[in-house]
Formats: sequence, C-alpha cells, structure tokens
Amino acid sequence: MVHDPLRPQPDDPGQAHDADAEAPDAEGGERVAKLLARAGVGSRRDVERLIAENRVAINGRTLDTPAVKVEPGDIVTVDGEVVGEPEPARLFRYHKPVGLVTTHKDPNGRPTVFQALPPGLPRLISVGRLDINSEGLLLLTNDGELARALEMPSTQIVRRYRARAHGRTTQEKLDTLQKGVTVDGVRYGPIEAKLDKAKEGPQGANLWLTVTLYEGKNREVRKVLESIGLKVNRLIRLAYGPLALGTLGVGELEEVGPRVVREQFAEHIDPANLPTGERPQYRSPRKSASRRAREAAKVEADLATPAAAKGPKEKPVYKAGWAKPKPKITPHPKPKAGAKPRPVAKAKPSKPIKAPTRPGIIDKATATGLKRAGGPGAGPRGPKGSASPPRSSGARRPGPPRSGGRGPRG
Repeated sequence: MVHDPLRPQPDDPGQAHDADAEAPDAEGGERVAKLLARAGVGSRRDVERLIAENRVAINGRTLDTPAVKVEPGDIVTVDGEVVGEPEPARLFRYHKPVGLVTTHKDPNGRPTVFQALPPGLPRLISVGRLDINSEGLLLLTNDGELARALEMPSTQIVRRYRARAHGRTTQEKLDTLQKGVTVDGVRYGPIEAKLDKAKEGPQGANLWLTVTLYEGKNREVRKVLESIGLKVNRLIRLAYGPLALGTLGVGELEEVGPRVVREQFAEHIDPANLPTGERPQYRSPRKSASRRAREAAKVEADLATPAAAKGPKEKPVYKAGWAKPKPKITPHPKPKAGAKPRPVAKAKPSKPIKAPTRPGIIDKATATGLKRAGGPGAGPRGPKGSASPPRSSGARRPGPPRSGGRGPRG
C-alpha cells in the first residue's frame, strides 16, 4: 500500500476484482478493517464505524462495507488522508494531566491529549480513556488491535487507581463492592476498594482510597463510589496491567521498550506486527536537569567568570530589630597571607644529675634522676643494681665483731 501521486486512476473505480474481493473465500489481500487497525487508525470496530460514515476510500472509491480486501499497491485514505504501511506495534506511557480530553478532535474546542503530545510521533490511539477531570497513566499505541485487546473486559487486565473522595464510609462497606454493583441499570463487575486514610473536617471526612478493577467502563470509579455515598474529587490512575505510572512526570511521554512489548503483550499483537530490537525509538527529553548537572553548570559558570568581574562581596543588610548572626569561630584558623610564622619554642636543657656524696646513701631527688637517665634502678632495660656500692672481694664490712663467734687461737 504505497502512495504514488503520479499513478493513473483506472476508469473502473475501486479494485480490479471487486466481486472476488468481497467474497469471504477470496484469496490474497488483507481485510481493510484489519489493515487500518494495524496502521493505528483505530480498532476494527472503529474502522467499521468510519466505513459506515463513508470516511474510508480505496483508490478513490468510497467504501460502504468492511468486507473489502486491500491488494498490494492500493491507496487507502481516511478523511482524504493517505494511510501508510503498517509499522511494528509501539506502546507509550503518558502521564495525562487534568484538563485534557482523551480524543483526537473535540467538538467543543477543548484541548486534547493528542494536541499536547510532542511532534515526530506516529499516529497514536489511546487504550481506554480518562475523563477530563482524571489524571495519571494513559497508554497510547499505534496498533488498533492491541488497543482493542487491552480494553476488553475479557482479558481481565488490572486497572489500579488512587481516589480522593468526600464522605464517610467503612472498610466493611467497601468490601461489598467485591460482589459487583448495579448503578442506573448498568452492571459493574467486582471492585476492590481499600480505605487508606481518613481525615475528619468541619464539613465531613476526606478519604484516600486505592481502587482496583478489571473493566474500565465509562466513569466507573466515580459512579460506583457515588452509589455508596462518596463523591470523588480527585482520581489518579496508577497502573494499567503490568505497566505503572512510576516516576513519570505530569505531561511526560515515555515509550515502552520492544522487549517488554514482546514479553507482555505478544498474545494480543499480530505476529507480523511484533516489534524487533531492544531499545525504544523515542527518547523523551528531560525537562529538568539533575542536581549534579546543575551543580556542575554552576561551578563552570563560576570558573568562567573572573574574580575581578564579580566585584567585592557585599555585606548582608539586616532589618532593624533582627539579631545579627554570630561570627563563626574556627579552632585552627588559617594563617593570613604575608604573615610571619610564629617562632618555635626551644626545649629547656635538662638539669645534670648529681652523684651521691656518700656511698650507700642516695637521696630521693637523685634516685629519681637516675631512673630517668637509665642508671641503677631504672627498670628491666637498665643495669640491675642496688642502692649501695658493690663490695670488693675479701674485704670485710667495717663494724663491731660478730657476737657468739670463736675468738682467735692463742
């Protein structure tokens, strides 16, 4: 299906073998609804509705039935715009802010989600919807069949919300929603609601709830909670199936990697449309630099600016009556530039140790000095000795004779 503006149009509008193409058992080609769904125009049901509104044409012929096959080389247009070849399935996470409508064109002129998307993206459709007052995770894809499969209640894909409501309730009352509830003639499936926080106020209680459901009907969370007396004033979608909102900023868009798409959603994608590779094609620009990047930029700016250009540092001006901060006292102040170093104090010479004046008698001060100098009595490392001088061999100590001894021989 390649668009060639110089290709001559045949006299017979439509396909060359229109009768054979409409037959159910015709060989070759691909159903127009399936092809347009793969190209991201919408789901098969959406394409059938477009055909019923006479908005789809093949080779210039407007279709009135979806039972038509597209042959290679045919030109398919929707609202007069040529539809290109289907590309591999791609999936995006978008943090929808409050105030945007989940539609391509709004008859009331309100801003839409697709108008807020950055340029350079393929034609995308939403997986389900979030109303204008809801926010949080919104999945976008270029594969209509994938979008249809993820929306169907039969796939039992979990949607998790964070809701703030006004009113009073109990956990026992919220547990009754697990059996399902009927509101205004519409039957809603099982819903798990958990009361996270309740704060009493002058006009009632403000509640925070975590709501988990598997259908995602129109305004389901709001209508079900209103049926038990709670009015939702804020609704945030946190997760859709295996994909979560995470740290995605408000208004930011991020593409899901091809490997994750293959692992999580291969059963919902046509094998011819499965993506290849490992890395996503779209890289979302970071709105704010990291803290380290900002600090590095500040350092570079300071280094690039000479000190003379900065000028003298101005003293802070304090208002009258304000206490001025005390100057910081540093225990070891740095020496000022040009200051002379302080002279180092010299050690005092130690006093000489006096020798003992009498043998065998040492006064207290002399004994202390000998120990410090490593003399006698200095400890295990010094020479071992007693306070009295050593005795010479054969010399007798002076003194009176021993008592009881024998006298000299006569």
